[in-house]
Amino acid sequence: MTIGLGIGLLVIGAILSFAVRDSISGVDLSMVGYILMGGGALALVFGLVSNAQATTTRHEEVVEHRDDTA
Repeated sequence: MTIGLGIGLLVIGAILSFAVRDSISGVDLSMVGYILMGGGALALVFGLVSNAQATTTRHEEVVEHRDDTA
């Protein structure tokens, strides 16, 4: 999920930074785009690290059998 979120934030940030030429008073849309791209890059890195750790995790099930026939 975080990988998709990171890619989405990167795309939205790139659109705001490079494609939108409108202006809102008091808001720099290109700076908002750069901030979104930075957040998207962090989310992408976090998702990749989290995914790499999840694939190297091992789970073992230990079953004890007791023979109490005394």
